[in-house]
Amino acid sequence: MLDKLQQLAAIIKTSNNIVAFTGAGVSTESNIPDFRSPNGLYNSRKYDYPPETIISRSFFMEHPDIFFDFYKNQMVYKEAQPNDCHKALARLEQLGKLKAVITQNIDGLHQKAGSRIVLELHGTIHSNHCMNCGKFFDLDYVLNMPGVPLCDKCGGIVKPDVVLYEEPLDSNTLAEAVRYISEADVMLVMGTSLVVYPAAGLIDYYSGDKLVLINKTSTSYDFKANIVIHDSVGETMRSIMQMVDI
Repeated sequence: MLDKLQQLAAIIKTSNNIVAFTGAGVSTESNIPDFRSPNGLYNSRKYDYPPETIISRSFFMEHPDIFFDFYKNQMVYKEAQPNDCHKALARLEQLGKLKAVITQNIDGLHQKAGSRIVLELHGTIHSNHCMNCGKFFDLDYVLNMPGVPLCDKCGGIVKPDVVLYEEPLDSNTLAEAVRYISEADVMLVMGTSLVVYPAAGLIDYYSGDKLVLINKTSTSYDFKANIVIHDSVGETMRSIMQMVDI
């Protein structure tokens, strides 16, 4: 393991074109549940419907009351704080080494840590819009209104700007992600099992020879990677930043 950490530290020291791709495993270290683990959202038994159904577009339209009960209680962790992985990536950006964070997470913790260039493939809990008139609302507005949040201007439903099942990813965000990945010298893939498409397929646009996978469990992309580390992303990045000594 030490050899791999030293290899990665050396790569980071010499590169100024790093792109990070992060998944739920980064957020779990800030005490935000993931989806597929034994304690994840998909194994919740608190509702009469499977979580995958509840967070679909059609279910949202038919049962907004159930959707928002699930959303507010199971998907939003307002008090969560950035961990060592978030902080390390923000620091690498400040140093001019990291060009962008591409994330599947919706919690906004990368920005909270100080990252400025963050492409949120699945949207964010911090942006919400009225489905009728388009007025913007922040997270507090949604959380503080009982039941289904309604627009204070026209009375329309205020929908979180998160991508639900049956909804496409934003084409502009995808195009920008492809550009960053295809131009990257180093690709750090962190805290993701790479099973959620189309997001996971973005890794295929990386054509370099410094693909690094950091995840507690193995992935279907491990065989393609130049360095594979099966460990905590926070602990790994904390060690790496100490080795890089910056």
